[in-house]
Amino acid sequence: MSDPQAKEVKLEIQLDEETAQGVYVNLAVVNHNDSEFTLDFIFVQPQAPRAKVRSRVITSPRHAKRMLLALQENVARYEKAFGPIEPAVQRLDEAEGHYH
Repeated sequence: MSDPQAKEVKLEIQLDEETAQGVYVNLAVVNHNDSEFTLDFIFVQPQAPRAKVRSRVITSPRHAKRMLLALQENVARYEKAFGPIEPAVQRLDEAEGHYH
């Protein structure tokens, strides 16, 4: 049964112009502990020895799972419309300190 006192809340999402421009990233590093996930979104220039974190998002495990499901759904829709996405595999060579 639904709660007669529960009201639907309409959420208005605001987006300022600078945030709306977005930032380009080509690497994400994900870490977690028992209470949160940290996602660092990074731009790596080819052949450059350094990379800059453009944005860091810290969120709860439940929200991280919702983001994962939303990404899976959107990737599936994309592939249905445009064909399969071939994943690029990059790995950090810790001895040399750069990505391959």
